[in-house]
Amino acid sequence: MSFVTSLSSNAANATAPAQGCLTHARPVVFVVDDDVSVRESLRLLIQSAGWQPELFASAREFLARPPLPPTPSCLVLDVLLPGLNGLDLQERMAADRIELPIIFVTGHGDVPTTVQAMKRGATEFLTKPFRDEVLITAIEHALERSTRTLDHADELRVLHQRYATLSRREREVMLLVVAGLLNKQVGAELGISEITVKAHRGRVMQKMQANRLPALVNMAACLQLTYRRGV
Repeated sequence: MSFVTSLSSNAANATAPAQGCLTHARPVVFVVDDDVSVRESLRLLIQSAGWQPELFASAREFLARPPLPPTPSCLVLDVLLPGLNGLDLQERMAADRIELPIIFVTGHGDVPTTVQAMKRGATEFLTKPFRDEVLITAIEHALERSTRTLDHADELRVLHQRYATLSRREREVMLLVVAGLLNKQVGAELGISEITVKAHRGRVMQKMQANRLPALVNMAACLQLTYRRGV
């Protein structure tokens, strides 16, 4: 038998029960627009809202930036850019698994472009001119999404750390227990006594910091732990 753990690629949609989240730095709002007047106008707007703006004139310039530490952030992205356009940049970011909420802005919006951007995960698609408060609201929603993603990643990291402290036998007991087996059935499966199973189970609950079985089940689901026999 073997016990395999893998992390879901859609971790932001999972529910992690670990306690405590990151204390995040000041949110960063990236802006990619080839119009310098638009960039400077957005800089003032973003700063007035209490966020940190970072401005870029092209998609390639944005891609060349040094990576940030985990920080709530989003991208305000013009669709029509010289060279690599906004949709191309969105596709490149998806291929590179860069999880950054995108707000598209354009002066020449059309339905096919909007649909394509939204299908790829854009949080908003705004057509110029738009009111400042409309963009501020869109950025707030995007930063909330980014914060949830970061919090969940931190919770997963904590769960992986706890799981790593378990012995091989404790991992076996944990996965059989969350699969719904009773202590007696776990013992029969592993060839150990029911008393030994109870002892391992107690240590699992303590190390994983799960106060009840449903919490342990949620942790195993969040970590995508899978029990397979005969391998």
